[in-house]
Amino acid sequence: MTFPPLREELVGLAPYGAPQLDVPVQLNVNENPYPPSAAVVADIAASVAAVAGTLNRYPDREFTELRTSLAAYLNTDGGQGVTPAQVWAANGSNEVMLHLLQAFGGPGRTAVSFAPTYSMYPEYARDTGTRWVEGHRADDFALDPDAARELVLRERPSVVLLPSPNNPTGTALPLATVEALCQDVGDGLVVVDEAYAEFRRTGTPSALELLPSLRNLVVSRTMSKAFALAGARLGYLAAAPEICDAIRVVRLPYHLGAVTQAAALAALRHADELLARVDDLRAERDATAGWLTGLGLDVAESDANFVLFGRYADRRAVWQGLLDRGVLIREVGPDGWLRVSVGTAVEMAAFRQALTALGTPARLEEAR
Repeated sequence: MTFPPLREELVGLAPYGAPQLDVPVQLNVNENPYPPSAAVVADIAASVAAVAGTLNRYPDREFTELRTSLAAYLNTDGGQGVTPAQVWAANGSNEVMLHLLQAFGGPGRTAVSFAPTYSMYPEYARDTGTRWVEGHRADDFALDPDAARELVLRERPSVVLLPSPNNPTGTALPLATVEALCQDVGDGLVVVDEAYAEFRRTGTPSALELLPSLRNLVVSRTMSKAFALAGARLGYLAAAPEICDAIRVVRLPYHLGAVTQAAALAALRHADELLARVDDLRAERDATAGWLTGLGLDVAESDANFVLFGRYADRRAVWQGLLDRGVLIREVGPDGWLRVSVGTAVEMAAFRQALTALGTPARLEEAR
């Protein structure tokens, strides 16, 4: 045995993470480009200061006040009578997903998703000893209900992971597809990952609407994106109380610190202000998608705060060309595609200028 005695299936693997580079325009990890206002910062600072004198004590391990505030917020954005007992939170939606796989996955169980999908999902499965099975989306990145049903009935997963809007494509799921898969999976869970839900277009519903009628549905959210709170690390879900109770078995003691709880509560008090930029980002997203389409590129329809575009014969060369001009985007998704986060108007102008300066790199179909 070599030292250290790493699990065999982890040998040679690199840790997950998007490039963190010091460049003028960073459009690669789907952050909200607008920082909290002075008023929000002051409230967060005062809230953290208020709990600082109690940090010799453990925090409220049930984060009761935070669950109450999160439930109230969800009931303004698609939820229908979500109660605090139906809410669970953790250090980012990544930990929320890990809790779900720890509780409902594991050896002898299967998790399913449909590619292209969030690249961390198979890592959650790997880390919990859960068998991973990946179906595929259609050419337009929509989910074929019949193909999805066939895979679920064949594999009988304990957990189905469905991002909506999907990362990296931005594609939203029809509620009928979610409802059908909840029925097809039997006693398994269907997790709709709505990390980008606040950016969805008018008329695109949230899976929260289905929660009252589907006991095996889980809807996850995050404060990292629309709430501009990526640095605070707060993700959460809404589900049946029985599901939240089951997660308590696998959570670490006092997993959500007092400082995190205080910061999240302060941000929720300013929800209207923090979310006020969402309309601006939607408009910038749609303008970016239209501009890219005008260049003759393929562009995925997006309900998120990013746009997937391509398809390039050498996407790495395009990515590097943008980076050389001070613009960092993400090389992710299917072969030939690139993803750009939606930034400020100034940042998006810099992106357009840099991409224009590259000329017209060869398209994928031209190289074949």
